[in-house]
Amino acid sequence: MNLSTAIEHKHNTETDSNFRPLKLSGLEPLVITPESNFVNVGERTNVAGSRKFLRLIKEEKFDEALAIARDQVEGGAQIIDINMDDGLIDGKEAMVNFLNLIVSEPDISRVPIMIDSSKWEIIEAGLQVVQGKCVVNSISLKEGEEEFLLHAKKIKRYGAAVIVMAFDEVGQADNYDRRIEIAQRSYDLLVNKVNFPPEDIIFDLNIFPVATGMDEHRKNAIDFIEATRWVKENLPYVSVSGGVSNISFSFRGNNAVREAMHSVFLYHAIQAGMNIGIVNPTMLQVYDDIPKDLLEYVEDVMLDRRDDATERLLEFAETVKNNKSEKNKVDLSWREEALQDRITRALVKGIDTYILEDVEEARQQSEKPIQVIENHLMTGMNVVGDLFGSGKMFLPQVVKSARVMKKAVAYLLPYIEDEKLKNPPSEEEKSGAGKILMATVKGDVHDIGKNIVSVVHACNNYEI
Repeated sequence: MNLSTAIEHKHNTETDSNFRPLKLSGLEPLVITPESNFVNVGERTNVAGSRKFLRLIKEEKFDEALAIARDQVEGGAQIIDINMDDGLIDGKEAMVNFLNLIVSEPDISRVPIMIDSSKWEIIEAGLQVVQGKCVVNSISLKEGEEEFLLHAKKIKRYGAAVIVMAFDEVGQADNYDRRIEIAQRSYDLLVNKVNFPPEDIIFDLNIFPVATGMDEHRKNAIDFIEATRWVKENLPYVSVSGGVSNISFSFRGNNAVREAMHSVFLYHAIQAGMNIGIVNPTMLQVYDDIPKDLLEYVEDVMLDRRDDATERLLEFAETVKNNKSEKNKVDLSWREEALQDRITRALVKGIDTYILEDVEEARQQSEKPIQVIENHLMTGMNVVGDLFGSGKMFLPQVVKSARVMKKAVAYLLPYIEDEKLKNPPSEEEKSGAGKILMATVKGDVHDIGKNIVSVVHACNNYEI
């Protein structure tokens, strides 16, 4: 079985008596804690959302299609959404073929699969071949309770988690009241009639565009956020998800504004309890790095704070439009900053281009090479940790930071070993430090941190 370990976090259940984990692995539940609180779903292996992926599937270039899935995982996706719904391909055959190929790719199959289709026969075909615990995307009350319950029973039998769309016989939920009405009804049916594990229920409460110019769309973001808060407070153990890129649909072609909109929306939705999102990891910006004027205009729209919020954002968006010359221009003014500021920026932004020369400069200024890790590098990583903990940075960005840290530590290791040979610990120091057993899942983002901690402790005479 494939065990998804990329999003496993510890949680002290004593601090939250209502906590139950979301089970997304083959054996053990995966725990989404309020502290980390967000699981990123890669969206590019979707024929409806990626023209490149659709072309590769049509042309049966599966190796290249697998490379897209691999890039998603390497970019920070903790689940990959796979959709083969297109009129020009055999969706069932394509889904089965692609999932069978993923099984033999350990760097892809280490994360859970989200089987995404509007056709039940494609979903069930995927469920029959996927390994480990997966997520079905999706079922709803659109065709009535009988079909909803039938599909839910089958999904439970296959052992999968399920996304439930806020959609019923009347139509899609497009306001706060309809969202909570459908969520409550769906939850009651699943838990009471099917005995479906509530921790395996994920509600998609419909993320719709804002700033469309239509008055009825003004509350799209705030209604989703408040409905999320209600669901998390009233429907125990469930998760809340959504397609994040929908929120910025009005600004297609302006990636600078779209990235800011995604980060602002996630910042507020995560605080309300949203813990899963389908989003392109490359289109996320660090919340604190959004220019203050753009941040104000975007939050006015998201939180519906002004009657003229849309007009103001549209006008401002013209000043931040991307063009090729701006896109290709690299701002290196930060290279003139103080050494610590440069190292911190490299870690926060995930820039590894200059990290070795900055680390070497820090080493020259330090009494011992280990001090570069303990002082310069850890100062930068503390900033990363603070931003991540407050919801202003997301896991794909933290993965990039960890890679920069890993590169810096690898550069310092030979110097640290030389220092130990020159100044070996005394017998008393050796016996006094003690032994530490340290373990994480190999290759997981936490593995990088474990290795760094091991180095620091080993330099302080602990046996690891």
